[in-house]
Amino acid sequence: MKTRLTRLPKPTLARGKSFADAIRLRKTTREIAAMPLSPPVLSSALFAARGVNRARGPFGARGLTAGSASNSQEIDVYVLLARGAYRYDAAAHALALVAKEDLRLLAYTPGQPLISPRAPVQLVFVVDLDALEHTRGFEEPGLHDPEVQKSYYFVDTGLVAENVYLFAAAHGLACWFHNCDKRALAKKLRLRKSQRALFAQTLGYAR
Repeated sequence: MKTRLTRLPKPTLARGKSFADAIRLRKTTREIAAMPLSPPVLSSALFAARGVNRARGPFGARGLTAGSASNSQEIDVYVLLARGAYRYDAAAHALALVAKEDLRLLAYTPGQPLISPRAPVQLVFVVDLDALEHTRGFEEPGLHDPEVQKSYYFVDTGLVAENVYLFAAAHGLACWFHNCDKRALAKKLRLRKSQRALFAQTLGYAR
């Protein structure tokens, strides 16, 4: 069955504040309004998070805006919106439909206070361990060691999340990096055995 793709508008990062301003303004904001993000803003945010910024990066693979161990690109970004859940396809710069339901509340862990339950966008960071095991990069032993893999994919998730933070600061958005309901998301997002939901990041406009 062919995956349904929703093409995103061309990203427009140049309209934001300078890098110096983004660094100065970067912060966590937990109180986020329900106001939706426009398609161009969402497009640019996803490109900043983990978009393709060059056709040829390390080891012959495409290059992304966020680094990864041996360019394994093991972190995927899933996008939870009111209309459904999607996987961000960086190569196509498009959203691949995963589920036709609103899964945004699963971006919070059970029992966690729902500070911004109606925030328009929840990003979920998912690791694919197969990508680490079969990278085209250096075949270092750590890529096959579960404990070392954790250090790699946690750092790589942080690189993606910080890109989102800087984009938010530069474009007048609010965001918040936090834990998520890993078990429920694994089921609802139909993750493969090699995939793990790690963290979430709420994105929108401050209340």
